[in-house]
Amino acid sequence: MDDHGRGSGPRPPDSGEDPLGPDPLDPGTPDPLPYEGVWRFTAPAVDASVPQARHAVRDLLYRQGVPVSDDLVQGLLLIVSELVTNAVRHAALLSPMLAVEVAVGAEWVRVSVEDNHPYRPTALEAAHSETGGRGLLLVREVTREAGGVCDVEHTSSGGKVIWAALPLKAVHVS
Repeated sequence: MDDHGRGSGPRPPDSGEDPLGPDPLDPGTPDPLPYEGVWRFTAPAVDASVPQARHAVRDLLYRQGVPVSDDLVQGLLLIVSELVTNAVRHAALLSPMLAVEVAVGAEWVRVSVEDNHPYRPTALEAAHSETGGRGLLLVREVTREAGGVCDVEHTSSGGKVIWAALPLKAVHVS
């Protein structure tokens, strides 16, 4: 992310700023908070990557001192679990590796999962008798309840990235 989370929302518009980041000599640029940054890791598209990704995200948030409530952490970890599970179940054939990214700004945290499968999933209602198929609905609902946003985008390599951004301050939507 070009602005390291300093935009007004989780997906700041392209402002034409230098993609290398803020100019350290510009006195108008605020210093980043100690917990701000972007971290990315890759994992094989296998079942064992689901808990590994969840633990890595949790440990990162705590290690960086991100000011997140326990409820927000649980929501983020549920989102990561669902998105990595979807990549493992539905994209592994064409994408044997996946990437998880955590971007933390001054006022929000964004998690995303990227794979190289071109299919863009949609949240579908699943029959009550089915044991799966509700992952993206769950991601959308957890994100909405936290006052955040989520989306699916195509990557330049032909794959996709599914992301959810949640505000660091608790927002309750009814």
